[in-house]
Amino acid sequence: MEEFTLTDQNVEILNSNKGLTALLSREPYNLEKAVRYVKYEKRLKKLQVELIRMQSWAIKENERIIIIFEGRDAAGKGGAIRRATERMNPRHLRIVALPKPNEDEKTQWYFQRYVSQFPKGGEIVFFDRSWYNRAVVEPVNKFCTQHEYEVFMNQVNDFERMITESGIRLVKIYMSISKKEQKKRFDDIKMNPLKQWKMTAVDEAAQELWDTYTDYKGKMFSKTVNGVVPWKIIRANKKTIARVNAINHILKSIPYDKKLEV
Repeated sequence: MEEFTLTDQNVEILNSNKGLTALLSREPYNLEKAVRYVKYEKRLKKLQVELIRMQSWAIKENERIIIIFEGRDAAGKGGAIRRATERMNPRHLRIVALPKPNEDEKTQWYFQRYVSQFPKGGEIVFFDRSWYNRAVVEPVNKFCTQHEYEVFMNQVNDFERMITESGIRLVKIYMSISKKEQKKRFDDIKMNPLKQWKMTAVDEAAQELWDTYTDYKGKMFSKTVNGVVPWKIIRANKKTIARVNAINHILKSIPYDKKLEV
């Protein structure tokens, strides 16, 4: 890792309003982290401008776009989605995070409740977890039968082929964190009264079931490697870097008229 030096540029960054805020907002004070955060904020702002350009193109061209975020509990899916969408026009996007299926939904075709959330023309839908719940979370936690799991795995590639052949653009992102980082984030959530609501029974069991999650995650990647839409795996131990990389991938995946080299 490159050693941090207090260059004229870094001094200028620290003397800015954002730099001073970043430096003084946490203790102990850390010059390197403050500079890195300001640079991240500037980069993020440029990417958010590009996301607005992409959305404007989608609205004009009546495009339909689905972006799904998958990953382990506490991997940063929600945070990445918030950074991607916070400057976009909310009238032309939706963030979907479905709860567990109700009794009626349990009797339907598994994909049906997701299809009902698909975008109309000119709309972008972000899925904070998606139909891939049945590939990993559900079998790990015994929320589905082995037969239901096998049916899903046999259908998912054809399902996504139908999506893309119908003209919907599909982007698939997997946020990947280490076991140590997941534990750290769980501990932070438990200590923060503003975030404790995020902790669920499934989260509580995630560390103990780490290896089982890993096994099913591997099966998911193996089954879909020859599908119509590849996964983009984002290393997410560093939240700021992961958010930038996720947005970059979204912008690279959509053929709008790019201004910024992403």
